[in-house]
Amino acid sequence: MDAQLRPDRAPAWLKPLVDAIDGGGGAIPRRLLSPRVRQKGGADQAAVLILFAGDPRATALPEDARVLITHRTPHMRSHSGQMAFPGGHIDAADGGPVGAALREAWEETGLDPAGVIPLAVLDSATTGGSNRRVRPVVAYAPEPGNVHPASEEETDAVFFIPVRELVDPVNRAMLGMQGWSGPAFWAGEYLVWGFTGVLMSVVLQLGGWAVPWDERPGDLRAALARSANRER
Repeated sequence: MDAQLRPDRAPAWLKPLVDAIDGGGGAIPRRLLSPRVRQKGGADQAAVLILFAGDPRATALPEDARVLITHRTPHMRSHSGQMAFPGGHIDAADGGPVGAALREAWEETGLDPAGVIPLAVLDSATTGGSNRRVRPVVAYAPEPGNVHPASEEETDAVFFIPVRELVDPVNRAMLGMQGWSGPAFWAGEYLVWGFTGVLMSVVLQLGGWAVPWDERPGDLRAALARSANRER
């Protein structure tokens, strides 16, 4: 049996996001990705954890609101050098995508599953490259502790990005190549784009935190060349 969702335990500042997902917003990533990647049906194959942390007493977006992110090592066979939410393949022992997302986050970042409150799931979406059906899981950790690259074969950087930096127009871009473009974010010298960029953009919008930004398409290859991603 999969780990239980507990939307009732969301802090007040995350409730709009949870309500928007349950109200149909969870289908948005699949729709945004469909022009680029044929969306498959069937069972979930992988899961990712979109983990928020921040003041549990706040009623509006707190100053310390942040999201967990990882940088995949450049020698990985798939998605090498990309920024990603923790996650991976759903094993039978996981019970489902929520359990898989919690386990993968623990294996990759040292995040203790006991301190994580799963809140909601978005609709599954098929990613480019690996062509897997992935279930995004939104969760909250009041005290996430110290995260780190717990599996150095998979990740060489693990950190939280402040939500206020993510919504800053200076750190946002619409980047693409070969006729496709999608939302991207600068996290210091790293560039968050692709499937992760789409998910990040959607949760910020559904949470009611996004502000207007320059959505004119730019060159993804040029942005990657000046990033610290070292993607192949």
